[in-house]
Amino acid sequence: MILDRDLRYAEVNDAYLKTLDRTREELLGRNMFEVFPNDGEGGRMLRASFQRVISGRIPDSIAYIPYPIARRSGGMEMRYWSAVHLPLLDDQGEVLFIVQNTVDVTEIHHLKEIAYGPGAVDAPRMAETQLLQRAEELQEINVTLLAETAALRDLFMQAPGFMAVVASPSMTFTFVNDAFLQVVGARQLIGRTVYDALPELADGWFQPLKDALRTREPFVGRSMSIHVRRHPDSLPEQRFVDFVFQPILDDTGEAVGVFVEGSDVTDRVRGELQQKLLVDELNHRVKNSLATVQSIAAQTLRNTPEPEAFRRDFEARLLALSATHDLLTATSWRSAGLRDVVLVELRPHGSDRYRLSGPEIQLAPADALSLGLIFHELATNAAKYGGLSDGEGRVEVDWRILTEGAQPELELEWVETGGPPVVVPSRRGFGSRLIERSLEDGSAALTFAAEGLRCSIRLPLRRPAEPQDETSP
Repeated sequence: MILDRDLRYAEVNDAYLKTLDRTREELLGRNMFEVFPNDGEGGRMLRASFQRVISGRIPDSIAYIPYPIARRSGGMEMRYWSAVHLPLLDDQGEVLFIVQNTVDVTEIHHLKEIAYGPGAVDAPRMAETQLLQRAEELQEINVTLLAETAALRDLFMQAPGFMAVVASPSMTFTFVNDAFLQVVGARQLIGRTVYDALPELADGWFQPLKDALRTREPFVGRSMSIHVRRHPDSLPEQRFVDFVFQPILDDTGEAVGVFVEGSDVTDRVRGELQQKLLVDELNHRVKNSLATVQSIAAQTLRNTPEPEAFRRDFEARLLALSATHDLLTATSWRSAGLRDVVLVELRPHGSDRYRLSGPEIQLAPADALSLGLIFHELATNAAKYGGLSDGEGRVEVDWRILTEGAQPELELEWVETGGPPVVVPSRRGFGSRLIERSLEDGSAALTFAAEGLRCSIRLPLRRPAEPQDETSP
């Protein structure tokens, strides 16, 4: 007979109907335990067998099971059976139906007379008694083996590392555990070849599998890159795995299959790649910072040979560089806000001495460092000679984004007012040169107007670094 997942009759053959004295109409669509209820040992054994088939998607057998049947004439008749249960799977590998092939062994052993005890007319013959005893012994052995097999299977299924068995020579999957399905995605593998079940992996795995079978030596892969389609509608996803293809040898030493064992190390590999990127980036930034410090030191010394003046100016410029570093560190060196970079230099002079106007803009690290040094030189000059040198002057900083070209540009104006009249310098000092030459891809121009210094800046806006995506190396 055939049952669906809810243990309802889907089909029965004539031999089954004759044995149980039922019609097809009485059974089809009804739950088996509704038609033949049994809360005793036989019912428990049968339910457990069905559950093993559904959960494990594997055949299961019961060598010997007592099960009383209600007769039309009234009363119960004890019957004894030997049953094999086979799963029929759908396209997703789930059990759709259970086929039961049952043998009624009652009449062979005269178990009817034995079951009803005193009053039995015929005693079983010696051979029949021995056969029954042997069946009972085999059933006990079968129950023990099933328990041990189930425990071992549960151990493999729940193991944190992925496991699979591929049979030779067909290269067909005969076992996979839950961790393996997590790596390759939930799909039907049992009974399918490597090429058919995992076409995206077959080219990379098929030859090592064949080599392991041919040489009877393990094949070891370390941090191997694979691309698997973990969902039917998704694109192939890159994963990294450590694995071993271990040949399975028979008594003659021939390879009859391959045991696949390994673990998904994607997080570890991506962490190592991220760490290398960070170290490389750190080396790059340290070199850039040292070059900047070296340039600041050389130019400051050239323009301020007196030791005390050199120390003062050099320290101030290093502090400006450090302040911008602090802003970038707060965002893991992804970006810094333009407004924050300006405020680092103007905030110490008091909020009534400056005005800022412009949209929120996130600067790339290199642009933030360059503008930080420029604003420091402008603020230092304003405090010494310009709009911040007395109590009346002010600094106004206005900026906007220009979008006419292929790449957005920052346009910024630094304007000082209310300070002492500006005197055009007879020579350009380090500060002026730093302002005008710091922007590699942009420009900064100083205008020494009598009413106050002006600085006009144009700078292509580069995209700030995005936070590292943990799903991609």
